[in-house]
Amino acid sequence: MKKKSRKPLSKAQKQRNRVKVAAPIEEEPTAIKNAPHTFVIRRGERCSSVSKLSRDFRRMMEPFTAAHLRESRINKVKDFVHMSGYFHVSHMCLLSLSTESLSLKVIRMPKGPTLTFRVHQYTLAKDVINSARKQFVDEDCFKAAPLVILNNFSGEGKHLKLMASTFQNMFPSINLSTVNLSSLKRCVLLSYNPVSKLVDLRHYTITVVPVNLNKGVKKIVTRNIPDLGRFEDIADFVEKGHLLSESEVDDEESHVVLPQNLNRGNLEDNKSSLRLHEIGPRITMRLMKIEDDLMTGEVLYHDCIEKSAIEVEAMRKKRAQQRKLKEMRKQKQAENIKKKENKKEDHRAKTSAQEKSNQINETDKLLLKDAEEAVGELSDEDDREYYRDAIGANPEDELFDSAHKGARKRPFIPKGSSYSLKPKKPRMDNRKQYDEDDDRHDSKKRNGGGKNGKGKFGRKGMRDELKGKSKYNGGKHMGRSKSGGSKKTGGGKKSSRRK
Repeated sequence: MKKKSRKPLSKAQKQRNRVKVAAPIEEEPTAIKNAPHTFVIRRGERCSSVSKLSRDFRRMMEPFTAAHLRESRINKVKDFVHMSGYFHVSHMCLLSLSTESLSLKVIRMPKGPTLTFRVHQYTLAKDVINSARKQFVDEDCFKAAPLVILNNFSGEGKHLKLMASTFQNMFPSINLSTVNLSSLKRCVLLSYNPVSKLVDLRHYTITVVPVNLNKGVKKIVTRNIPDLGRFEDIADFVEKGHLLSESEVDDEESHVVLPQNLNRGNLEDNKSSLRLHEIGPRITMRLMKIEDDLMTGEVLYHDCIEKSAIEVEAMRKKRAQQRKLKEMRKQKQAENIKKKENKKEDHRAKTSAQEKSNQINETDKLLLKDAEEAVGELSDEDDREYYRDAIGANPEDELFDSAHKGARKRPFIPKGSSYSLKPKKPRMDNRKQYDEDDDRHDSKKRNGGGKNGKGKFGRKGMRDELKGKSKYNGGKHMGRSKSGGSKKTGGGKKSSRRK
């Protein structure tokens, strides 16, 4: 006997048969947990350019941000606040578009403060890169956090200090003694103008190029080798490197001495040139107000509105009263929830006690069993014997059989059914009434319809109805002959109607 060949399993069957193993959960290192994380979301009216701006802002805040965060109109700010603790989120940037302007809110999680900026101008990263003469984008530079540079935030006013500390705390801090210079590939520049009160935000990539080298050698070191088809030897390329064109002129202010070795010819204690390439986005904004709490607290600073000390005190009292009312409502809700839970527990205890009381004990079960056996022992023969002893004659068979035959068992009705044992109401049959009305109508026709013989069914009316239907023969009755034929009149014509 040949063995039956088995069909190969399909891909879906293999996936079903595969043993599922739980993936190991790897804990994040403490350095990543303690680093500041951000959520970047948008609210208000929908606009494609604002959504692109939010994506560029997320890219600037990488790697400690939710780059692929999904948001919908159903989600509220409270939803993101509740999830912030699980993902170690320290700041939330909210881009809100209204019919009048675009605003940026920087919120310190979970209890404020909240800084509200009005966006005057913005440029997307795509437009910034396209406008550059020499485009330079390195994807590896987004694997590390950028360097924050603040300019002109040392003026008078507490709002400037709070603004500077907020911007600094949005990015991870850097230890100058242990930092690796090769990881610093991006920088975020924030410059404050005290005259116009505007804050300019710019985003750059950092490249380091060695200085005091021949142009040919520099191109070989930096791996920007041009076409060597016109040179006979590599030595000609090195010697005639001064004839090569240089796109960027080195500025002496950008020359620095490196404390560490870097890649591509940048050695320790040698001069190198720092170059910045803007990759966007650009944002020009102005601080409007600072709130104490999460977007609903006391206003600590406002750019347009100034209030007196009395008004500020009145607002504080009003907010304190609102907090007390809120706490009272929460207490009432907690008490009501406890009452409902206690009622449910009491109801459960009562129902369980009733069920226990309705249960039959073992003694009751034995008594019921004895009663059923006693009832089952009775039979028709006992009744027949009692009849013979009392009367002295044998009873008829139908006397006791009819009692058992006529006894109808009650049908079993399950719970929840709509069936009932009550007799149905008889349906009214109005046919008899209609038949009686027809008989009365026929009798009126026969009697002539009315006392005076007038009307449709009177004698005169009957004559009018019969008019033209038969010929008048002068009052003579037409008879039949013995043979069954009709007698002829004097005119010799046959009647058209039989009497």
